[in-house]
Amino acid sequence: MRWSTAKRTIKLGIKSLWMHRLRSALTTLGIVFGVASVIAMLAIGEGASQEAQDLIARLGSRNLIVETVEPPEERAGTSETERQMRSYGLTYKDAESIRNSLPDVEVVVPIREIDQEARYSNRKVAIKIVGTIPWYTEVSPIDVVRGRFLSSIDLHQQQSVCVVDEQLVNGLFGFDDPIGKDIRIRGNSFRVVGVAGMPPVGGKRGSNGGAAPAGRADTGATGSVYLPLSTAKSRFTELTASFSGGSQSIERVQLQKITVKVKSTEQVLPMRDILDTLLARLHKDKKDYRIVVPLELLYQAKRTQRIFSIVLGSIAAISLLVGGIGIMNIMLATVSERTREIGIRRALGARKRDIIMQFLSETILLTFAGGVLGIILGSLIPFFVEYFGHMPTVITPVSLILAFGISAAVGITFGLYPAYRAANMDPIESLRHE
Repeated sequence: MRWSTAKRTIKLGIKSLWMHRLRSALTTLGIVFGVASVIAMLAIGEGASQEAQDLIARLGSRNLIVETVEPPEERAGTSETERQMRSYGLTYKDAESIRNSLPDVEVVVPIREIDQEARYSNRKVAIKIVGTIPWYTEVSPIDVVRGRFLSSIDLHQQQSVCVVDEQLVNGLFGFDDPIGKDIRIRGNSFRVVGVAGMPPVGGKRGSNGGAAPAGRADTGATGSVYLPLSTAKSRFTELTASFSGGSQSIERVQLQKITVKVKSTEQVLPMRDILDTLLARLHKDKKDYRIVVPLELLYQAKRTQRIFSIVLGSIAAISLLVGGIGIMNIMLATVSERTREIGIRRALGARKRDIIMQFLSETILLTFAGGVLGIILGSLIPFFVEYFGHMPTVITPVSLILAFGISAAVGITFGLYPAYRAANMDPIESLRHE
């Protein structure tokens, strides 16, 4: 088709659609909402997936996190008032064995977590003490924004120093400068030597300035205080007492976590099996630990994201299908209304191809206009969701191309039948039509 003929066909299509503006606008709405819903739902799904993947990735793709878990209670014959003593979980010996037995391990970081209360001046807040070693920053995504982190001297000399996170600074110190100040925790004074912060994910911060540690519920702590592990060991007991039904239970847990960092991501999954074998031997097959592999969680999150995107895209594509049916319905009505016009054009020498292009051009114009407006609306919806709903959204070029491409395919597909039907009308019968 020559450009002059195509230009004339497009002008005729625009004129015909403009004569029925309201009907054309209502028909286009089906495509608009279809395209917008595809883009918006994919953006919301992609944003949620990216946030989950970022949280997992921050745990370290080369890390393996061994966590203490409480084993099932042994119901050996104990009286109601009998004092019970249970010792379980990870130990300092476990950390030493991992460090000395596994050559592919780059860093081993033992972590002890204690829920306590911190005081400064006349203010007090609930905190989580994290007893650890200076190499903690190599396996955790915290950044020291002011001052310094714990040092080897602090660890070996059991110094009464600490690093606090930004969340605790806001809750405990207010407008005071925390560096050099002393906070009191259970009768012990600790001097603040640094402030740690975490980059927010999805615009939010957790109790640790980011995500809560894997496998642990949020205890309501206002922030975290990092102490040298030796200091935490000497100042705070490893025993926890609980009372239930007149009986007292005492539990002893040395470490809540041991984070192991290997030299490459290829060693992560084999190291999990090696770690499991070593710990099973050390714990005499008592399953009071679990191994969390962030890399596996990351792979799983990516697989889930793909399924999630397919499901959301399929649901949204139904809207496009409904819009296509609306276009087909309107075009069939248009063919019936313009039967006499079709007969006149055929009598004057118009070919079937010309009739098909005449009606198909109107369908394409409706679809194109709906697709453009749908892209604009679909790009605005994620912005409002992120601004008012505080949910991360990610609009990808693929979603825009996919949505517009599907809308164009739907429009052309559903416009072909009415155009074909118009082209195959009997010219004589069309001229007789009133």
